[in-house]
Amino acid sequence: MTTVFATLTKPLTAVLAKLRIDPFIAGILATVGVASLLPASGVVAQGFGTATNVAVGLLFFLYGARLSPQEALDGLRHWRLHTVVLCATFVLFPLLGLATAVLSPGLLSPDLYTGVLFLCVLPSTVQSSIAFTSIARGNVAAAICSASLSNMLGIVVTPLLVALLLSTDGGGINGSAVLDIVLQLLVPFVAGQLARRWIGDWITRHSAPLKIFDRGSILLVVYTAFSAGMTEGIWHRIDLLSLLVLAAVCAVILGLVLSVTGAGAKLLGFGRADRITILFCGSKKSLASGLPMATVLFGHDRVGLIVLPLMLFHQIQLIVCAALARRYAREGVPAPDDALVRAA
Repeated sequence: MTTVFATLTKPLTAVLAKLRIDPFIAGILATVGVASLLPASGVVAQGFGTATNVAVGLLFFLYGARLSPQEALDGLRHWRLHTVVLCATFVLFPLLGLATAVLSPGLLSPDLYTGVLFLCVLPSTVQSSIAFTSIARGNVAAAICSASLSNMLGIVVTPLLVALLLSTDGGGINGSAVLDIVLQLLVPFVAGQLARRWIGDWITRHSAPLKIFDRGSILLVVYTAFSAGMTEGIWHRIDLLSLLVLAAVCAVILGLVLSVTGAGAKLLGFGRADRITILFCGSKKSLASGLPMATVLFGHDRVGLIVLPLMLFHQIQLIVCAALARRYAREGVPAPDDALVRAA
C-alpha cells in the first residue's frame, strides 16, 4: 500500500519540488482551503472531533512503542530542558502578550487584545510539538515528557494566569480535562511501552509510512479547528485591517519566541537534538486546550473573537514549524538559532 501511495503522489511531489514548495506546507494550506469551503458541522464535525481524539491516542501509542523504556526515563530526567520549555511557555509568552497592550485599543480591539493575552498563557501543543520534533530528528523522548508536562500544568497554571492578567466572567477548569489528558496521552503511551516487546521491530521496519500518519494527524487537527471557526462565523466579525494587524502580531510573537528559545538553548549548552526539542515545544500554543478553556473562562458572547488570535497563531505556527522541521531533517542543516537568524 505504501508503494501505491508513493506512486500516486510522486508526480505531485515532483512538481512541488520544482516550485520549491514544501509538500507538507502545501498540504496544510490545502487543508485550510478545504475547511474554508467545506467546513465540517453538526454530526460531521462531531465525527471529525472523535477522529482527532483517536488519532492523538494512536499517535501516543506509536510514540510509546517507538521509545525504549530507558529512552523514556532519560526524557523524564531531562529537568533542565523541561524548565526552559516551561519558562518559554508560561513566562516569556505572557510577557510578550502584555507588551501588545500598546496596540490596544488603537489597533487591537479589547476582545482581540484579550485573545492575544489568553493565547500567550496557554500550554504547549502535544501532537504537533512531538511530530515536528520527530521530523526534525530532535529528542523525541524529552519532547513527549515536556509537552505532556506543559499540558498537565496548564490545567492549573493557565486559569491562574488568566485570573491574574485578565478579568473573566467566572468559571473554572473542569476536572474532566485532567482525565482527558490522562486518557488521551498517558494511557496510550504506557500501552505502547508495554506493547513494544511485540511490535517494536514492526514499527521500526515501517517507520516511513508511520511518518505519513504523524503528518496526517496534524492535517486532521488543522481541518477540525478551522472548520469550527468557520461554522462559528468569527471571520465575518472582524474587518480586514484588524485581521492583518492580528496576523502580524501573532507572527512577531512566534518569531521572537523561536529566536529566543533557539539562541537561549545554545547559550545554555544544550546539544542539537535538545535545542530542536526546546525550539518546537517552547514555541507552540495548544488550540485543543485553548478552545475548551476559553468557553469556560469567558462569556459565550465574547469567546468567538477571543479565540481568533489562537486560531491564527495555530495556523502560523504549523506552517512555520513544518518548514523548520523539514529543513532541520536535511543533512548539513545549521543549528536552530543560526537558521532562525537568516529566516527572520
